[in-house]
Amino acid sequence: MLWRYIKEDKNIGMRYDFDTIIERRGSGDLKHEALLPRWGRDDLLPLWVADMDFATPPFITNALKKRLEHPIFGYTADPPELWPTIIEWIRSHHDWQIEQSWLTFVPGVVKGIGFAVNVFCRPDEKVIIQPPVYHPFRLTPQGNGREVVENPLLLRTDGRYEMDFEGLERVADAKCRLLILSNPHNPGGVCWDEDTLRRLARFCAERKIVVVSDEIHCDLTLPGHRHVPFATVSDEAAQWSITLQAPSKTFNIAGLVSSYAIVPNEELRRPFYRWLHANELDEPTLFAPIATLAAYRYGEEWRQQMLHYVEGNIDFVEDYCRAHLPLIRPMRPDASFLVWLDCRPTGLDHRQLLHLFIDEAHLALNDGAIFGTGGTGFMRLNVGTPRSVLRQALDQLRQAYEARGLNKE
Repeated sequence: MLWRYIKEDKNIGMRYDFDTIIERRGSGDLKHEALLPRWGRDDLLPLWVADMDFATPPFITNALKKRLEHPIFGYTADPPELWPTIIEWIRSHHDWQIEQSWLTFVPGVVKGIGFAVNVFCRPDEKVIIQPPVYHPFRLTPQGNGREVVENPLLLRTDGRYEMDFEGLERVADAKCRLLILSNPHNPGGVCWDEDTLRRLARFCAERKIVVVSDEIHCDLTLPGHRHVPFATVSDEAAQWSITLQAPSKTFNIAGLVSSYAIVPNEELRRPFYRWLHANELDEPTLFAPIATLAAYRYGEEWRQQMLHYVEGNIDFVEDYCRAHLPLIRPMRPDASFLVWLDCRPTGLDHRQLLHLFIDEAHLALNDGAIFGTGGTGFMRLNVGTPRSVLRQALDQLRQAYEARGLNKE
């Protein structure tokens, strides 16, 4: 039984450290290793890829170390504790009572999207996305030879996104078979409300469009906000949805690949899970269940402290921009450690904006244009880092900003 590797966290009530800077260079981390091939230089402060610079919590690393004491790393069965633990986490955190038969492992959320595209969308059919949105939503269907149809979000005057249902009506023709939903939204950080999700579910059910709901940021909701799982808002939503979740963003274990799918409708579940099983894509790696069990069993206090720290970082970014970078306006997220920076008031075009951040401020952020329609003029900032690093980044941006004369009326 895997529980023998997962010991109860004896440090209940301890204060976790999010301020220590951990040197990641040399560990094979993507955020540094990709600088030279992607940006053409490696002297940039990287605040782009969506993992955190905080140490993975000790109750997870200790469980992995304990398993490493056993000298054989052979084929491994799914532990019987895994699915009941996931079910209880989802029930207690999102008020969603799911059944074990609805669940399966998938080797990554983006891969899960690709699998759904292949199973439910023929080569001559289409996939709907709602940009600006996480760029694999576009790249994955296109890479699999499917046409992508855009239903751009509307940006309100208060800086919040909303869905454009009139636009959705115009673009959703009979060839549209899937809609990929970002819930909570990446990069805008919106936790979609029940009415919006219910309306989307009704629209898609009427047209037999399967909604693939990427909910990887669901456990990163900030105080005052609540994540609503798409499948819970109505029977229509449950019958026409595939939900993808994981502990990876929340507990900083993306490299362990611990995602899972939730499909309530047997008519969708049967062909999808049959395809996964036939290709042996429903089998977790050795360490994924151990990390997931430790995270969901003992991770709540760490999660709360991490979110408190992240919220403080968001406050810091807002205050700093207000005081020193008034033409760069952070959109406060409902969820996640990603902040969408509206740089359009600077008046810089796309090329000039990239030059400001990369060549002048020496920062590597996600370029808003890669998120598609509506993303140009924005940059995505990862604030899941020690505050001293965040201060350094904003100081570098301030120097470049002022050298540009952007601080002058």
